[in-house]
Amino acid sequence: MRADADGLGWIAPEWGAPPGVRALFSLRRGGVSSGPFDSLNLALHVGDEKDAVEENRRRLAQAVGLPAEPLWLQQQHGTVVVDADRLDPGAAPPQADAAVTRRSGRVLAVLVADCVPVLLARADGSALAVAHAGWRGLAAGVLEAAVAALGGEPDVPVTAWLGPSIGPACFEVGQEVLAAFVQRDAAAASAFLPNARGRWQCDLHALARRRLDALGVRRIDCEAACTATHSKRYFSYRRDGATGRMAALLWRG
Repeated sequence: MRADADGLGWIAPEWGAPPGVRALFSLRRGGVSSGPFDSLNLALHVGDEKDAVEENRRRLAQAVGLPAEPLWLQQQHGTVVVDADRLDPGAAPPQADAAVTRRSGRVLAVLVADCVPVLLARADGSALAVAHAGWRGLAAGVLEAAVAALGGEPDVPVTAWLGPSIGPACFEVGQEVLAAFVQRDAAAASAFLPNARGRWQCDLHALARRRLDALGVRRIDCEAACTATHSKRYFSYRRDGATGRMAALLWRG
């Protein structure tokens, strides 16, 4: 973890990204938001004050030295991947749950508060992608779409990083979630444990790993902390309902 003099903190991922690629995962402290969004909320869509969110984004950008404003997405729990290099400057945030770039200085971003933030990079540094992977997006194929969007020569490996998300001890789901995964991959049942209430404890990281492994991604690093467990460090929608969002950012300098 890293922090600046004002107490703003973030995780610097340790993963197999090529030289020149930078990434971070923000934590919830060091911002100006109040109430359930306390304090470094980076999302405009959750009911927080716009001025507070913009100040939080400014503080983070200044602390880490971002080369540009991140590409913020209107996330839908779907599989749409936007090409950041084709967007007009100043365009409205696109509706998508993943983004890709092949240019230096383009900052990709996904917002989360329990879902898995996924960073992807081709080993030669030619393309980067981010994905927002909750259970719906994972089941529908958001990681498959993001890896495909990286393009390039098939013999160049892809490396991935999975950020903090809700852990299996806290993520209880129904039969419909299990069914959404096992209908495509019967062995995905290993990521679900039955509980005493007739429901299932779901391991999102394990499901994401299975999808990435099937795509040939062999280097997968992970920050396995549970967002729902550590209330002072992470926002969690499942835990709190009304809450802020953290961001995973990825760019090449």
